[in-house]
Amino acid sequence: MTNDAADPGSATPTTDDDFTAVPQARDRLQVMGDWLASAARVSGQIIVVALLLWVLGTILGKVWSGVLPVALALLFATVLWPAVSFLRRHGIADSVAAGLVTVGGILVMIGVVAGIVPSVVGQADDLGRKAADGITQAKNWLKGPPFNIGDDQISKALDAIQKKVESSAGSIAQSAVSGVSTATSTLMMVFTILILVFFFLKDGPKFLPWLRRTAGDRAGGHLADLLGRIWTTLSGFIRTQAIVSFVDAVFIGAALFILGVPLAGVLTVLTFIAGFVPIVGAVVAGALAVLVALVGKGWVAAVVMLVVILAVQQLEGNVLQPWLQAKVMQLHAAIVLLAVMLGGSMFGISGAFLAVPVVATVAVILRYANEQLARKAGERPLPEAEVIEV
Repeated sequence: MTNDAADPGSATPTTDDDFTAVPQARDRLQVMGDWLASAARVSGQIIVVALLLWVLGTILGKVWSGVLPVALALLFATVLWPAVSFLRRHGIADSVAAGLVTVGGILVMIGVVAGIVPSVVGQADDLGRKAADGITQAKNWLKGPPFNIGDDQISKALDAIQKKVESSAGSIAQSAVSGVSTATSTLMMVFTILILVFFFLKDGPKFLPWLRRTAGDRAGGHLADLLGRIWTTLSGFIRTQAIVSFVDAVFIGAALFILGVPLAGVLTVLTFIAGFVPIVGAVVAGALAVLVALVGKGWVAAVVMLVVILAVQQLEGNVLQPWLQAKVMQLHAAIVLLAVMLGGSMFGISGAFLAVPVVATVAVILRYANEQLARKAGERPLPEAEVIEV
C-alpha cells in the first residue's frame, strides 16, 4: 500500500488558506496608492528645490557685478596667502604683511606688462610692413588656382566691406563709447578686487574664530571645518590652472622660438596669462601666435604653429586639465568639462573661469553633508579604494 504524502511525484493539494498565509497582505490598489503618494511627495520636494535654485540664480544674476569682484579676490587671495603666512610667522604685523604681498603682486603684474609692451611697440613697424606683405601674398594666392579670383572681384569685396563699415558708422561710434565705458568699469573692478584682496589677506584668519563665536560651537564648528576645506579646494584650483598654463606656454613657446617667430617671448608670456581664462584665452593667444607666424615667417610656419597649438590645446583641454583638476579638486573629468561649458554659456568668460571652483565648492559641501549623514546613521567609513569622486 503506497503513501501518497511521501510520493515526491504527487502534487500537494492547494487550498484557499495558502493565499492568506501572509499576515501583511494588502490590496494592490492600496500599494499603488502609497507609491503614487510617495512619488507625488518627492516630486513636490524636487519642484520646491528647483524653484529655490531658480530664485537664487535670478538673484545672483542681478548682483553678479558685485559678486564677481568678491569671487576673484578670494581666488587671488588663495594665491598670495602662502607669502602672507610666511611673513606673519616671522613676526611681521598682519596689515604690513598683507600690504607688502598685495603691493608685490601689483608690481609683478606691472613688471610683466612693462616687459611686454616695449617689445610690441619696438617691433610694431616691422610687423606692420610684414602684415601688408602678407595681405599682398594672400591676394596673389587668391588670384591663382584653384580659386582664380580676379582683381575686380576682390575690389568688389573690398568695396562692399567699405560700404558696410560706412553704413554702420553709428554702431561703430556707439561701440567705441561702450568700449570706453567698459574700460572704465574694468579699472574700477580691478581697484575693488585689489582692496578686497588686501582685506582678505589682513583679516582672513580672524573670520573663522568670529564665525565660531557668532554661530555657536556646534554650527560654528561645522561651518569652520567646511570653509577650511573650501579654501583648500580653491587653492588647489589656482595651482592647477598655473600648471596647465605653464605647460601650454612651454610647448607653444618652444615652437615659437624654434621657428624663429617674431615676438616669441611676448607670445609665450601672453600664452601663460591667457591660460587662466578658459576657452577664450587659449583661442585668442593661439590665433595671435598663428597670425604673427604668418606675417613674420610665412604660411609654412603659420601652418606648423597652428598644428602645434591645436595639439597642445587638445592635450591640455581633454587630458591634462581635467586629470589635474580631478586629482586636486576630487572632481570627475566629465564634470569639469560640463561645468566650464555651462558656466561659459550662462555668464560668459567669467562664468567659464569660475565654473570649476563653484562646482568644486558644491562638491565639498555635498561630501561634508554625506560624512555627517553617515556619522549620524552609524555607518562605517568607506575604505580608500571604495571612495567615489564626485
